[in-house]
Amino acid sequence: MIRLTYISTARGNLDAVATSDLLAASQRNNRRVGLTGLLLFDGVRFLQALEGDEAPLLATFARIKADPRHRACVELGRAEVETRGFGDWDMAWQRVDAGVSRETLVETVDRLVAQVPDANTRALFMSFARIDRHAA
Repeated sequence: MIRLTYISTARGNLDAVATSDLLAASQRNNRRVGLTGLLLFDGVRFLQALEGDEAPLLATFARIKADPRHRACVELGRAEVETRGFGDWDMAWQRVDAGVSRETLVETVDRLVAQVPDANTRALFMSFARIDRHAA
């Protein structure tokens, strides 16, 4: 089994409805092929970790890279793993926007990644949650 983490930039403005549709499709597709993971979206960038068997994971990542809703898709890490760090989540996710306070976001992400055994993956998500998106 492998875990792959990437970051990408949304092309255009994905509103809450478009984001929900994207998430629902991801959850269905991931469940069908046995992938788990976590997705954070801040209205501009996606940070996602996917884990599962190599063939369906790489096919999913290829589909993500070809999706016109993404650009500048950069693989941040790929590693063989013995156990799932994201349990049985089809795709846990959190949208980072004005409706979620920074403190709530940080607490939520910290809780979501607390059991992830890989320190680098935990740090990526924890750092992403702590970015000050209102800084000039």
